[in-house]
Amino acid sequence: MADNLPQTFSRQLAGLSSLPAHRQFGMIMGLAVVVAVGVTVALWGMRPSYQLLLPGMAERDIAQAISVLDRQNIPHRLDTRSGALQVPSTRIAEARLNLATEGLPRADGVGFELLDEDTGLGTSRMAETARYQRALEGELARSVMTLQSVERARVHLALPRQSVFVRDRVKPGASVIVHLHPGRQLDEAQVAGIVHLVASSVPELEAERVTVVDHRGQLLSRNGSAEPAALSAQHLDFTRRMEEAFRQRIEDILIPLVGPDGMRVQVTAEVDFTQVESTREIFDPERVVLRSEQVREEESRNAVVGGVPGALTNQPPGAGQVVAQGQVGFEDEEFREEGPTNRSAQSTRNFEIDRTVSHIRQAPATLSRLSVAVVVDDRVGVNEAGERVRLPRDAAEMEYLNALVREAVGFNEARGDRLNVVNASFREPEAPLELEARPLWEEPFVRDLIRHGVAGLGLLLLVLMVLRPALKQLAQVPPQQPVPAMAGAPGLPQPPGGAGQLGGGQATAGLPPGEAGAQDGEGIQQTQARTLEGELERARKVAAEDPRLVAQVVRQWMNQDGK
Repeated sequence: MADNLPQTFSRQLAGLSSLPAHRQFGMIMGLAVVVAVGVTVALWGMRPSYQLLLPGMAERDIAQAISVLDRQNIPHRLDTRSGALQVPSTRIAEARLNLATEGLPRADGVGFELLDEDTGLGTSRMAETARYQRALEGELARSVMTLQSVERARVHLALPRQSVFVRDRVKPGASVIVHLHPGRQLDEAQVAGIVHLVASSVPELEAERVTVVDHRGQLLSRNGSAEPAALSAQHLDFTRRMEEAFRQRIEDILIPLVGPDGMRVQVTAEVDFTQVESTREIFDPERVVLRSEQVREEESRNAVVGGVPGALTNQPPGAGQVVAQGQVGFEDEEFREEGPTNRSAQSTRNFEIDRTVSHIRQAPATLSRLSVAVVVDDRVGVNEAGERVRLPRDAAEMEYLNALVREAVGFNEARGDRLNVVNASFREPEAPLELEARPLWEEPFVRDLIRHGVAGLGLLLLVLMVLRPALKQLAQVPPQQPVPAMAGAPGLPQPPGGAGQLGGGQATAGLPPGEAGAQDGEGIQQTQARTLEGELERARKVAAEDPRLVAQVVRQWMNQDGK
């Protein structure tokens, strides 16, 4: 086979050179197109499937990631529609490890690592304070982004400069903007957690001064707002939760009896959110209590004044004498006289009547009325024929269920509560549609195999149906003496004496077979030379007069060679 390759190639070159110039150009261009298509199909079949490297990368991180991939010689491309960075699926793990080694993708925002940078000399206090505040905002944003529902977050802190006077101090505030993942949302507990996280991280920051807003501009934190819209939303949410609690009570007590699909429960609660405050002061006159009492008694005696008014009368009395016990101070009692006596008594009593002061503040949410509707499905039984039938529930069973529901919700007739438990036949649930398994051809590896197979089949068809026949035709070199064959071809004028006669046929006519053969052997070269020149001349003349005939003959030759 290897020995025939050079001969085959030389025959192909000889066949190509024997063609006219315009056919040579067309053949070369056709072969070039076939080779180009083959190379394109081969490259398309060998092209690896690309996958997204990392979702949600910023443009700055994508630019740095491209430089890292270039250094590691990892193929990559950018999606023209989304701008995402893609790498071959077979090397995606390697690419991610290389990016992680370089610290990519970087987290959004900056944290306390901003304080590690050298600011140099001459940095003002204002600049240092701004850097610290920015670092604190970045750390808080990173903490908020650890929640599963939050994709990105930004925190803005309002930290006023405090005054030395207490009355002039301003409280700090904070605002949090969260960008949620598609289809995710934050419940009240998570919003409250974000609020208290930020409030606990900033000194003197109260939770009421922290605002949380999502990427749609919807306010998530209420913070005790007294606006009518906020109050209405809070009241509606409280009512829904109360109704859900009553409904859950009913379902918990009826599911063991009728099953989860054998009932439907609806609860409507009317809640009064009016805030009422009252102060009462009650006096009880029958209950008198002595609060205080003050008694005062006074007694005074005045001495007897005797004698003639004057200097002698106003003399001090004489010296006193000690009188023994049992003896009278004066020798003669008849001369003894007593002066007048003054007595006074004063009593003050304070009494208190029983007094009761009560300050009553009613709850802001009071259940005014409760309406409950319960629909119970029929019982499922079996008839005499063994068929599955639905039987209505009797009155005793319905009364039993009614009593259970009353106790579960705390039914109060005086409050105006209403309860209705009825029996009805539910519609048979339709059989769920069976989800078809994922077809095998939708798997990624199957698509790769199909692409490789199509590419290989395309190359095979190009080789067998286009390239091989063309090369085979070029390899067939025309015979050394095509003119005699052309003279005997149908449609061309034949020489006199028939196609098998040569120019010296008349000279050999009539000779014996032996002499004729010898003469032919001696002059065959001269005869062939004269015949070739005559045939060539005649062929040129026919080609000049009727080119179509020559083209038809050449076409027949090609068809015969192709067979």
